[in-house]
Amino acid sequence: MSKIKTLEEAYAQFKDNQVIAIGGFLAVGTPEALVDGLVNSGVTNLTIIGNDTSYVDRGIGRLVVSGQAAKVIVSHIGTNKETGRLMHTGELQVELVPQGTLAERLRAGGAGLGGFLTPTGVGTIVEEGKQKITLNGIDYLLELPLKADIALLKAYKADKLGNLVYRNATRNFNPLMALAADFVIVEAEEIVEVGELDPDAVVTPGALVDMIVKA
Repeated sequence: MSKIKTLEEAYAQFKDNQVIAIGGFLAVGTPEALVDGLVNSGVTNLTIIGNDTSYVDRGIGRLVVSGQAAKVIVSHIGTNKETGRLMHTGELQVELVPQGTLAERLRAGGAGLGGFLTPTGVGTIVEEGKQKITLNGIDYLLELPLKADIALLKAYKADKLGNLVYRNATRNFNPLMALAADFVIVEAEEIVEVGELDPDAVVTPGALVDMIVKA
């Protein structure tokens, strides 16, 4: 069965209450056409995992503004004033995670690990509600893995099997999210025949990809 689908077929995967991981760093490397569909779908009570909440008019920020995101798990929110406002009014739950910890939690989710220990955040607000473990006189926080129902990724090129090549910094969180989601939808700038990609340039293997749409 072909993995290449229409945008409408991709949009049909969106449901209320899903946990959705969205690639990008300040919307660089974010699949904007897929986010368009998510916004227009009207689905609600979403938990969004991403590096940040971007801007009010781009990427994940649009889901914050539309009220469709009930919770965001991100490393910073400073570029989106609406995220901060909704967090302070209690209308949006914001889980702030140090960026390296966020990446490792996604990696742990993709690898099937039960969690990992890190000293990052010890003695700060980050440790609230978390188990602290002391080993060899050093305090660590037990950080739990992150998993998503769906990952929405952006790729520079995809072949018809779903092998992905990213362009420069647009790679960011996309490969980690491909591992940590049950269903992966990729928005590709270019779709090529199998065999056209340089194998050394492939970052995400096609085995992880369920759907491909043309950007």
